[in-house]
Amino acid sequence: MSHIYIYSPSSAVRDKPAFKRGIKRLQQLGHDVEIDEAALLSHQRFAGDDAARLAAIGRAAASGADLAMITRGGYGLTRLLPDLPYKKLTKAIEGGTRFVGLSDFTALQCALLAKTGAVTWAGPALGEDFGSDDPPDEIMAACFDDLACGQGEGTGWRLPVSDVKALTLGAKARKPAVDPGAGPALRVRGATLWGGNLSVVCALAGTPYLPVIDGGVLFLEDTNEHPYRIERQLTQLMNAGILGRQKAVLLGSFNQFKLVPGYDRGFNLQAVVAWVRSQIRVPVFTGLPFGHVPTKVLLPVGQRVDLMVDGRDALIYWG
Repeated sequence: MSHIYIYSPSSAVRDKPAFKRGIKRLQQLGHDVEIDEAALLSHQRFAGDDAARLAAIGRAAASGADLAMITRGGYGLTRLLPDLPYKKLTKAIEGGTRFVGLSDFTALQCALLAKTGAVTWAGPALGEDFGSDDPPDEIMAACFDDLACGQGEGTGWRLPVSDVKALTLGAKARKPAVDPGAGPALRVRGATLWGGNLSVVCALAGTPYLPVIDGGVLFLEDTNEHPYRIERQLTQLMNAGILGRQKAVLLGSFNQFKLVPGYDRGFNLQAVVAWVRSQIRVPVFTGLPFGHVPTKVLLPVGQRVDLMVDGRDALIYWG
């Protein structure tokens, strides 16, 4: 199977049992797992101070591994962006190492794409996905296996019924690239797939570490963010012209928030999506199986892809 390098570029690993379970499960799958010497360091809330984490990223790039996987997200990579070893990371990717992660890892992915155009993978983290109390999700594990074997060509999902209705009605007013005949029908070819965690993408706006993508397919997810904060961040991306420059926006999982009964009064995630759709001509699709959830697909950040939507069937293809 694959040589997997495990390292910690963001927050400190607090759940040691999950760390151990994740390592064991990867080994049981037949992978050769190499653990970075600083993977379990702790400094304040970080997995080591800035210098230690930069060194860990450098060792991951020099490891020659097939896959370099983060232990967890959290926070910490935005502090490192000016000093990332961009040339070493790009050389490693050109040599066949696939860097994979999510959440805070979005910062490294966006910065690397902006600076070098290198492709990384939005996907699982060790503790959250392979080290959970329950066995790894079958879909996530199958997608990860495809990545490990270099066989992945695309991913698909079923859109919620509400998407079909909303996009069909919206097409009458704003005439986006959606056919109102029998639900949405969209064909986007050769567009750059990019994005990740919404909070991190917003934090990079206005900096040289957010790639300038015109005509792309932007995917977004987040956790522990109330719908009003999600709307505020989407509005930031809209007002900055980022949403309007895309061919499509794909929304993954937004979870672990709590509405306030009586106060929110119908202001929920569905209301946020409806409002964003009313403000831009770009089609917005939901239900992408990606985010802080067990069932997640793997997505090549920076790769040219085709996006096809027909009725409730959506497909992203990069093979």
